[in-house]
Amino acid sequence: MAEITVERPDWSGLYEIAAAQDGLFTTQQAAAAGYSPQLLIHHVRAGRVRRLRRGIYRLVHFPAGDHEDLVAAWLWSEQAGVVSHESAMALHGLSDVMPSRIHLTLPASWRARRLRVPKGVVLHHADVSPSDRAWMGGVPMTSARRTLADCAHASLSPELLRQAARQALVRGLVSRDELVEVDEALRPFGGVDA
Repeated sequence: MAEITVERPDWSGLYEIAAAQDGLFTTQQAAAAGYSPQLLIHHVRAGRVRRLRRGIYRLVHFPAGDHEDLVAAWLWSEQAGVVSHESAMALHGLSDVMPSRIHLTLPASWRARRLRVPKGVVLHHADVSPSDRAWMGGVPMTSARRTLADCAHASLSPELLRQAARQALVRGLVSRDELVEVDEALRPFGGVDA
């Protein structure tokens, strides 16, 4: 008779996964660490884990991160999305933009999916190449160049776009040659240097 091995829950493994994601993890990640849905519910009831939304959990005793809401949105996207537009601009510290919603770009192939989008999340669809990605802790976001281009195409206010482009230039995050879309969007308003 074949021997059946039962995978035991690995709290250290789950903690390691969550530590890289501001204390958050998904149901699938918990399952990979040996936690069945029933065992996960047991830990929720015991107060070790808190459910944030369907399929996304937080270790209660893990220090709260500054970007927990962004990490939760990224995990909701099955780690396929990337924080973008005004949300990425705020992460890069460009301009005085204060987004009221989380902007997340999903792969173009996801456009046909019927998704239940979490409250406060705005979806965009485009393929973001690895060279157009950056990381802020456990959060993937668009690079400064891609962020500025996305905001230019999304008609961000000229004042904020100009301020962000200037800051990115001064900080060396982009070169003047990388601001083609921004220059085009700001041309009716006097350009980047107005």
